[in-house]
Amino acid sequence: MAEKTDHFAPDRAQLMSLYRGLLDLYGEQSWWPADSPFEVAVGAVLTQNTSWSNVERAIDRLKETDTLDCDAILSLPTGQLAELIRPAGYYNLKAQRLRNLCDYLRSIGGLDALSRLPPSQAREGLLGVKGVGPETADDILLFGLDVPVFVIDAYTRRLLQRQGMARGDEPYEVLREGFEQALPAEPDLFKEYHALIVEHAKQACRKRALCAKCGLDPSCPKITAS
Repeated sequence: MAEKTDHFAPDRAQLMSLYRGLLDLYGEQSWWPADSPFEVAVGAVLTQNTSWSNVERAIDRLKETDTLDCDAILSLPTGQLAELIRPAGYYNLKAQRLRNLCDYLRSIGGLDALSRLPPSQAREGLLGVKGVGPETADDILLFGLDVPVFVIDAYTRRLLQRQGMARGDEPYEVLREGFEQALPAEPDLFKEYHALIVEHAKQACRKRALCAKCGLDPSCPKITAS
């Protein structure tokens, strides 16, 4: 188990071995399910604290009313927007967060303009939007704009802990930078790796681990106390 420090410097071979093990188990996941970069951005906000099936229902309602568009969202009263995205949960809060994001995107000229900024500046801009945290910002950058940033979520932390590679409670930026420094800066690799971790968390590496269903290397420490 990693020492109690906010340092995370994984070995590339170890990370790639884990990646190949997950890929062998589940095959290519081909994430993110969206028709446009803007849909990715909306989904990244809506998926906070809810399941993807709920997000899909909310996005479908935006599509059905022809409001899956930055200007259209801003033209809606907040209450009406909240009602449309109700299936995603926390709909009043998320409606305001969507408006905040759309305000920012419109102010800079849209996602195309964001994509032309240096990655660090684009990330800083997104993080300056109220309600957009690191995971949401990185979802938008990676899956919407093909920027090679590694998305860290609760599933990633859990897997790292159980594999004995990290404590799992390190700061977000420490874990993100560790992945990015160890792996080649390839958006497709980062996307697939993240999607595979999510799938593994659903199938076996749950909060209460289903070790009998896990097809990874049996040397996994299987830290299941959490």
